[in-house]
Amino acid sequence: MTIHTNTNAVRAAVHRVGGATRASNMLGVSNASIYNWIKMGRIPNFELAQILANATRMSVESLRPMKPVYKSWF
Repeated sequence: MTIHTNTNAVRAAVHRVGGATRASNMLGVSNASIYNWIKMGRIPNFELAQILANATRMSVESLRPMKPVYKSWF
């Protein structure tokens, strides 16, 4: 098994269910959506994150980390 050095939780969850195609079929989204989520490092839709979290026994919080909050200059 190959472990990527840039692994994020979404990539790990997709790997656990058997790849992007299986994850996209399970969630009813396109493969492109799965790859975009991996690139972003989060799943924007809470319900889909919950389904994937339950299937992989991961926490929803790991699949939907909080976005960094930038302070205003003013």
